[in-house]
Amino acid sequence: MKFFPSQFSLLSQGKGARRNFGYFFRVIFILTVFVAVFSVMFHYIMEYEGRDYSWITGLYWTLTVMSTLGFGDITFNSDLGRAFSIVVLLTGIVGLLIVLPSSFIQFVYTPWLEAQKKKEVQHSLPASARNHVIIVGVSPVARNLAQVLSRYGFHSVLLCATTQQALDLMDLGLHAVVGDYDDVEVYRGLHAQNARLVVALDTDVRNINVAFTLRELDKNVPMVSRAEKDESIDILKLAGCSSVFQFRKSLGRSLTRRVITDKLSVSPLVTFGPLVIAEAPVKQTSLSGMTLKESNLRGRTGVNVVGLWDHGVFEHPGPDTVLAEHKVLVMAGSKEQMAAFSRELAREKTEETKPAGRAPVLVIGGGRVGTAAAMELKARGLDVVVVDRSNIASRIPGIRVQVGDASDPFTLEQAGIKTSPSILITTHDDDTNIYLTIYCRRLRPDVQIITRTNLDRNVHVLHMAGADLVLSLASMVSSQIINLLEPGRVFMLNEGLNIFRAVAGEGLAGKNLVNSGIRRNLRCNVVAVKTARGEMLVNPDPLREFQAADELFLIGDAASETAYYEAYWPDRGHLERECDPTCGDESRHEPGQGWFA
Repeated sequence: MKFFPSQFSLLSQGKGARRNFGYFFRVIFILTVFVAVFSVMFHYIMEYEGRDYSWITGLYWTLTVMSTLGFGDITFNSDLGRAFSIVVLLTGIVGLLIVLPSSFIQFVYTPWLEAQKKKEVQHSLPASARNHVIIVGVSPVARNLAQVLSRYGFHSVLLCATTQQALDLMDLGLHAVVGDYDDVEVYRGLHAQNARLVVALDTDVRNINVAFTLRELDKNVPMVSRAEKDESIDILKLAGCSSVFQFRKSLGRSLTRRVITDKLSVSPLVTFGPLVIAEAPVKQTSLSGMTLKESNLRGRTGVNVVGLWDHGVFEHPGPDTVLAEHKVLVMAGSKEQMAAFSRELAREKTEETKPAGRAPVLVIGGGRVGTAAAMELKARGLDVVVVDRSNIASRIPGIRVQVGDASDPFTLEQAGIKTSPSILITTHDDDTNIYLTIYCRRLRPDVQIITRTNLDRNVHVLHMAGADLVLSLASMVSSQIINLLEPGRVFMLNEGLNIFRAVAGEGLAGKNLVNSGIRRNLRCNVVAVKTARGEMLVNPDPLREFQAADELFLIGDAASETAYYEAYWPDRGHLERECDPTCGDESRHEPGQGWFA
């Protein structure tokens, strides 16, 4: 009894709802007039045929004919009566079977569904909201950022323009609110003045509007925006952005760090004070075919091999792991140790015959990522050829552009695919990148292929297609945002592989690397230890005992990080919940819930 009045009250709220009801009742009124007129005419035509029926019978006949249920036991005998029956029947087909259901769906049922949806989504946050991250945008990159922030213990909310977008995000387990990006009251309802960070991941023009609107509410809240165009950077900063990133250009430069050249190249990936994480292809050294134990790299140079890339798959090496030519070393050490590694292996390679000339590196795709990669390769002194359907030579002066379709073998041959040492596939479409990776691998089974992707879920597919290395735009954005929130907490080395920091805690106190089982059981490596006195121990002595206050630098994936906390610091989640200021009621704040739930 309470359901229907409450639903009617919900539907009748607002001018739009009242207008919809007005349209629907007009249709009902017109059909009622038709029924009344046809019922009266029924009596006159029956009198014409010499028969007499009651008014209830006339109404009964009219509704029976208009609803196409059939004539039943009452029919006309004259042609006039049959013609009238046809008119009533056609009117019923149009009015009752087409107009009335359509009007009901459009003016009653659909608004009711929309009202139900609006009840399920939020338009603001509780007053207790603190230290949350507001993400403006609903792109796959924004969704990935929200998921990664949740994984690292940050509370985030996505600002959506429509109810359906919010519902779709809620179905993915994300927190979303509905509101206009250019309405200051929306940000007031999100308590943006208390937010830890506002991230704008929409178009340049919209991000500028977001910045102006946010600064109308609060001048001090940190705001990060992405910029696609170079000229947008200054405008976004003038609008009030604290930081502006060109993520696509950063991705292009990151892709070039892994390009194999004709000489030994140690590529630094991350630096933490004296600690350096770097990569070097086995192909450029004399280590090919040796086991890790036989190479004695730690004894000769001091570097610690913490992993190997094998066609995009990260391996945790053991003493008997073979250093095959196609693999890439992931090493940890100091700057001096990396220099020693380069000198040692470069000296052993001096007797080899170096190639007479250098073939160009192919960059397929001349967008922002491809352009940035080409310019970076040129700055390193490498020959580059960009393959693109359009002539973009004016945007990349001094770099040869091969105009044509990259799926055409003649275009790739003209660009130099037969001799190129590396191919960078940088188009903005993941499906195209998968296709081109398969195609280039078939043309050149021995070439190094480095590919970009927009979505993390396509990383594995691209590795299966033949890519040696895949970097994701979504992961790069997430990594940079997390490092703004907590500088140095996590650095992305590659898809699925990060450097993360963690306190040793009581669980590891008194143990050493040998008996802790970190490498064996958790499949991650301790590459450095920062003591309570601030001393950084790079590649620490395996027999050194950990102290509870030690800060460890580990290499592993998200599963390794989770396993570490579960094994050696199980109270971490409880401590975080106690300290979490975003929740007004700690008693109900469990993982995945809180003031958003």
